[in-house]
Amino acid sequence: MELNSWFQKGLTKDEYISSMTRNKEEMTSIYNRFEVTEEDKKKLEAVQSKKLRAIVLTEDWCGDAMLNNPVLLKLAEAAEMQVRFVLRDQNLELMDQYLTNGTSRAIPIFIFINQEGNEVGVWGPRAPEMQALVEKGRAELPDKDAPDFQEKQMALYKRLGQSYQTDSSIWQTVANSIMTSFL
Repeated sequence: MELNSWFQKGLTKDEYISSMTRNKEEMTSIYNRFEVTEEDKKKLEAVQSKKLRAIVLTEDWCGDAMLNNPVLLKLAEAAEMQVRFVLRDQNLELMDQYLTNGTSRAIPIFIFINQEGNEVGVWGPRAPEMQALVEKGRAELPDKDAPDFQEKQMALYKRLGQSYQTDSSIWQTVANSIMTSFL
C-alpha cells in the first residue's frame, strides 16, 4: 500500500474542520481546551527529527473521532507532525486495510508514516481504557430485543459523548495511548 499518496490526497486540519457538518463545535471545543503536558512535550520534541506524518481515517459523525482527533492534532503540533484527514466512507480501499478485529470499519484510525511513506505505527479506534468504559456501558444495556434497548443505548452514547467533551482526564488517557504508537 502506497501511503504517501493517501497522505497527499488527505485534507488538512483546516479543510477537514471547514467540511464538517456534525460534531464540529464539540471537536473544536476539545481542541481548544486540551493542553499537552510539559512532560509529553519533551517526549514529542524528541521525535521531531523523524518528521513523522499521520493519516487519519475518520468521519465527522463519529463520537470517537470527536474525542480522538483533536487530541491527536495537539500531539502532532508538539511533534511537528503533519496530519491529513481521509474520509472513511469515500476511501474504503484504505479503510479495509485497517479493519478493527479484522472485520469492523471502526474509526478513527491513525496511521503514522515516515517520509518514505512507510508505516511506523497504527492507533485506533479507541484507547484501551475507553474501550473498557464503552464495553462496561454496553454490558449494562438490556437485551437488544427489549423495548427500551434503543432508548437506553442512546442515553449511554449521550453520556459518553458528554464525558468525552468535559473530562480532561479522558483527553490525557487518549493522549497517552496515542503516543505509544509512535514514540
